Amino acid sequence: MSSQTKSRTALRELIDTLTEIDERWAGPEWNLHSPEDVAGAHRALMHTLETALVGYFECDPAKPDFRRISTPTRKMLGDNGDAWYYDAPVSAQYAYVIEGSLHGAAYFSLTVEAESDEGVSAGKTAGVINDAQMEVEADGSFVLYLGGEERSGNWLPLEPGATRVTTRHYFETVEMIGIDARNAPPMHIAVAGESVPLPPPDDNRIAAGIRRVRDVLYQRTLGMPPMANGEQPAFVALTPNAFPPPVVPGDLGLAAFDAHYSMAPFFLAEDEALVIHGRWPDCVFANVAIWNRFQQTLDYTSRQVGLNRAQTAANDDGSFTIVIAHQDPGIPNWIDTEGNPFGLVFWRFFLVKGGVETPQAEVRKLVDVKAA
Repeated sequence: MSSQTKSRTALRELIDTLTEIDERWAGPEWNLHSPEDVAGAHRALMHTLETALVGYFECDPAKPDFRRISTPTRKMLGDNGDAWYYDAPVSAQYAYVIEGSLHGAAYFSLTVEAESDEGVSAGKTAGVINDAQMEVEADGSFVLYLGGEERSGNWLPLEPGATRVTTRHYFETVEMIGIDARNAPPMHIAVAGESVPLPPPDDNRIAAGIRRVRDVLYQRTLGMPPMANGEQPAFVALTPNAFPPPVVPGDLGLAAFDAHYSMAPFFLAEDEALVIHGRWPDCVFANVAIWNRFQQTLDYTSRQVGLNRAQTAANDDGSFTIVIAHQDPGIPNWIDTEGNPFGLVFWRFFLVKGGVETPQAEVRKLVDVKAA
């Protein structure tokens, strides 16, 4: 007879949760009806499972390390190919030293996430510091301090509810920086002072890790109601093909304090295109990317599924015209839908000076776009 351990109980709970996710989330209750919808849900689930195993199964704020949140083959939470994201577990019980480098990024920030239990996404952002507020060496290197005694610079406090830190490196280059792992910005985090070995893994610790994995899966599937059923932030529109005014997200969890966001669904027939007119604002970084319904970017390793300013051809007056379509319209600034009739368009603008014009969009026949 096999031994009944806490880890086995936790594993059964994980298996039951996966079964419930398949039966409910990957189905009509979440507006998924076609075989393609269900397959897409299962792919998103596998990416979330990998994220949970990489970032949450073996993690301890007493011995943190930075791990990449998303990759070209592990997509979630609105990733994009222009950025490099890391996160690590933290606790107000400790103070931390972070050594890193801008690595040529147009924008860097670190945010403290709070109001979350283990394995659950943060309820709010409890602190942020960006490279414009930091002391950075001429070679781009820096040292940041978290928690402990207050410092005059390069320091953020850790409130009792702090659970994780997220770092963002954004690059405005013609070649997407996130494709090649050799572009990884160096980042290191450690508890300040003498390092203490972690307890060896035992039944309790392994069971806790499995439950963190289960909690990540649940929170990012069954714990997230369909967009149409829940209250959305001000920068999110539910009407297809019409963007809301870009605004800052406030202290929304996993968002950057100093960014303007705007998001809306696109919905296009096979012979249609979404033509977008706009003007990039005065800021340190800006881009647009398209996601599927599960907030995963499309394949940026082999298709143009987003544009930053360095990749965007400008009109004579400095404005831009971007075309989202299933086929190449034969003009610059085409964003490829991969043939998906539905998806999400997400705009980011960091450290804006002045205002941000709302991009204006219209649905046109693809043949007319090609002719124009």
